[in-house]
Amino acid sequence: MSVPKKIGSFEAKTRLAELLREVERGQSYDILRRGKPVARLGPVPDENSGDLRAIAAAFRQIRARARGSVPVRDLIDTGRKR
Repeated sequence: MSVPKKIGSFEAKTRLAELLREVERGQSYDILRRGKPVARLGPVPDENSGDLRAIAAAFRQIRARARGSVPVRDLIDTGRKR
């Protein structure tokens, strides 16, 4: 994602359709009121694409805390209602 550009709230309101087209291409904007940032307009993150490295690191941390061998089937069955 690109570095957010700064834009005043009045200009953002006036150019919203144009800004949305740019956001679709990956641009983001910090919307300012009286020179202070109050909102960010940017692309919606794709829910299906997580940071795989962060996910893998989290799994490694969990696995490091687990003691002994835990069969995957037991973990799956633990969450099921019987």
